[in-house]
Amino acid sequence: MQYSIKEIAKYTGGDIYFREDKVISDLSIDSRTILIPEYTLFFAIRGPRNDGHDYLASLYNEGVRCFVVEKMREEYSCLEEACFIVVDNSVKALQRLTQAHRERFAYPVVGITGSNGKTIVKEWLCQMMAVDKVIVKSPKSFNSQVGVPLSVWRMTERDDIAIFEAGISKKREMAELEKIIKPSLGIFTNIGVAHSEGFVDKIEKLKEKLQLFKGVEKLIYCSDDSLINTAVKENFTDDRIFSWSEYGEADVTIDRKEIIGENIILLIEYKTKRFECELPFSDSASIQNAMHCISMLLYLEYDIDFIKENILKLHPVAMRLEIKEGINNCTIINDYYNSDPVSLGIAIDMLKRQSADNKKTIILSDLLQTGCHPEHLYSDIASLLNIKKVDKIIGIGKHISEYASFFDIEKIFYPNTFAFIKDFSRKSFKNEAILLRGARDFHFEQISNLLQKKTHRTVLEIDLDALVSNLNYYKSLLNPDTKIMVMVKAFSYGSGLIDVSKVLQYNRVDYLGVAIADEGIELRNAGIKIPIVVMNPEDYSFDSLIEYGLEPEIYS
Repeated sequence: MQYSIKEIAKYTGGDIYFREDKVISDLSIDSRTILIPEYTLFFAIRGPRNDGHDYLASLYNEGVRCFVVEKMREEYSCLEEACFIVVDNSVKALQRLTQAHRERFAYPVVGITGSNGKTIVKEWLCQMMAVDKVIVKSPKSFNSQVGVPLSVWRMTERDDIAIFEAGISKKREMAELEKIIKPSLGIFTNIGVAHSEGFVDKIEKLKEKLQLFKGVEKLIYCSDDSLINTAVKENFTDDRIFSWSEYGEADVTIDRKEIIGENIILLIEYKTKRFECELPFSDSASIQNAMHCISMLLYLEYDIDFIKENILKLHPVAMRLEIKEGINNCTIINDYYNSDPVSLGIAIDMLKRQSADNKKTIILSDLLQTGCHPEHLYSDIASLLNIKKVDKIIGIGKHISEYASFFDIEKIFYPNTFAFIKDFSRKSFKNEAILLRGARDFHFEQISNLLQKKTHRTVLEIDLDALVSNLNYYKSLLNPDTKIMVMVKAFSYGSGLIDVSKVLQYNRVDYLGVAIADEGIELRNAGIKIPIVVMNPEDYSFDSLIEYGLEPEIYS
């Protein structure tokens, strides 16, 4: 969906400088994730450590022509083909624009919030409802003050329903997100200790989160938590709530649970009907998440047999992309069981970050139940791979193979996973970063097993999302002018020198610290370009320090 610059200026309340004849269809706040430059509107956002205004010249050289800024700088005057919209606050302008975009659509919008489970509930609802609905949703966990607007911007007239999650870390944030999402239906997952720093206590945080639902026709929640139940009853009339319970009275109740192996069977009562529902897991968190989904589908009057059939097909939601060491110096990025075309660009960005100078390969299956016409779908994907400079595609599936001609990069196609495995040769993969992306029916875990380097079965799992979260937390405590050096010596203390360093470089730390020159040389060879300090420089390493641009620590 396209907007003219004059429309953008109207919605954001900004003033236009230079060109007024541009149209845009994409939004970006990150100079590293531009997809279609000529149709992208870049919002220059000031952060505590980075300022989007600093990247406009390089973005202009990459083809971006439309910018929302808070101040016109002198260096912008030479960008003759550019269009600038000057606003008081870029984040607020982004929110106002997407709020206006949201008002164009009348189909149902589901808003989800809570301390935990938001992303899983969203993904599971999509897994089940995609059978007969075209769904637009938040990619991964885009639930912040800028993530929500970027999610809502994805709404189009082709969609049947939207599902967005919202998260907050301090007071008054949810009121802003409610204006953008404007949910007609709501799900409150739970209340816990996550992100509690900005609130006096759990009750204050609960009341803030409930602001997301002030305009919904129905709020779905579990009434077994007395804190939540009391707050909901105080703020919503009975005709606007739809509850489920394992222990008391509610619209939907669990009358009995029976564990069978790794599965569990729930006896559920709704209105005058009782039915058994088998879930492919038995942990309490997954049961809670599944009951939110079941309750939503019951409220939407889905057939019980449909719910029973599709709830059993649910599969775990990977909350982050898994990075594995592969054969022949390859890196494997597992994003299989994810056939969502919307978040494909995010996965490819991870591929680019992990590739350094290595070849970038994607193994992609047919994308099922997207609601898009195959010709348009695979044409868009082919364009995306070109824009992102992916070197090779291996397509697996009947539909993607039909559109092989759309892809102007190195390519090979197979009708199914079995055909790929039959043709597999270890020698065909060397010095590559390989993204695995496929629908569950294609069983890409078999391909992952072939490509992974075989090691001892003991595994140390490093959560790179947690690493970034910790980094951002420490940044928030520092003066924005304070530089940060992260120590990655000794194989990043056992957590993976190259993988950790690539993530730190992507998140713009100022320095990396290593013990000896050899570690710094390994980082340079892996494509790390930010400053590297060598803590223990030795006489024999001086020539290497100069050759590889390493900085010795000098002391007495």
